[in-house]
Amino acid sequence: MSIEAQYSVEQAVEEKVEPLCPVFGVCGGCAYQDLPYPRELALKKEQLLGIFNHELDLKGVVVDDVAASPEPYHYRNRLDLTLLRIRSGDIFLGFQPAYHRNVVQIDSCAISRPEISAFLPELKRQGIAKLPDNYRTANLVVRTGDDGRVAWGGIGRRSCRLSPDDYFWTEVRGKRIFYSLDTFFQANLAILPAVLSTLDRLIGPAEDATFFDLYAGVGLFAVGLSDKFSRVIMIEESSSSVDVARYNLEYHQLKHVELIEGRIEDTVDRALQAAAGTRRIGIVDPPRRGLSATARNSLKAMTDFEQLYYLSCNPESLARDLKEFVRSGWVLERIVPFDFFPKTKHLETLVKLCHQES
Repeated sequence: MSIEAQYSVEQAVEEKVEPLCPVFGVCGGCAYQDLPYPRELALKKEQLLGIFNHELDLKGVVVDDVAASPEPYHYRNRLDLTLLRIRSGDIFLGFQPAYHRNVVQIDSCAISRPEISAFLPELKRQGIAKLPDNYRTANLVVRTGDDGRVAWGGIGRRSCRLSPDDYFWTEVRGKRIFYSLDTFFQANLAILPAVLSTLDRLIGPAEDATFFDLYAGVGLFAVGLSDKFSRVIMIEESSSSVDVARYNLEYHQLKHVELIEGRIEDTVDRALQAAAGTRRIGIVDPPRRGLSATARNSLKAMTDFEQLYYLSCNPESLARDLKEFVRSGWVLERIVPFDFFPKTKHLETLVKLCHQES
């Protein structure tokens, strides 16, 4: 029996559990700590389908159940916090919801990695020691990786820059992927092997294909799937991410992976020309706002792509962009949601598109 059948969103009696966090409902971060995890997954799929059905015809499209996170709690490898000095001179550390003038103080966080949660009192002490007298607030970033090291930044220029020796890393399907304080990287490390394995399975044999990792970041997909392809082309705009991506490629000695620095809008045509005569398979993983109109127009016109995968943390912008792809002749083949963000309202969704002429 599917999760949806067991935990109908419309069931009359709401099941409730005790939240782990004492400020649940106040800090603004979590939404579902009071629900059993299977019910949370069912609710998220129902919400996703509600958004998609409003914009898209899902007839014939395979829609998977939401893939559960291996760790429903204690999974986030990054927290963004506010250090706030009030008029009395007291300084508080915590989250600052949009509706709240002050911060919601925390001493621990139920969805952050244990290493980060345990470090928060020390983070407050170090933050206060570095906070300039003329600063009322500072936005801090604290992060960790597989080895449990914790680092933070946010006070002072380039305070989030790390040297290569200090990069964080996580092991995904036998490959060590490095990232930094100032680079984008997925917040839930535990679920990444499932995502890479799903992509590997959906793509199928591709030894003769060129793989395009668009909005490549530090190279999670380029590095993680590099063994499948004869050639890989990455495109990334952020200079910080490009620096770490280069380190990842050098670390793994990936001579068949090319990194192009620049915007998708400005570089993708050149990348396509470089891969002329080969099968083309790609993935786009844009920011939460989705594709710009220019990038969307460029990508949806690429009829020579055999497969295109779209990974998004925002169902609304994803549905908007997919609608435009479908209008241009692309076909939605499969939707695979992943619970990257347990206990919150957010959901990551992977969509497989094929062109009608493929």
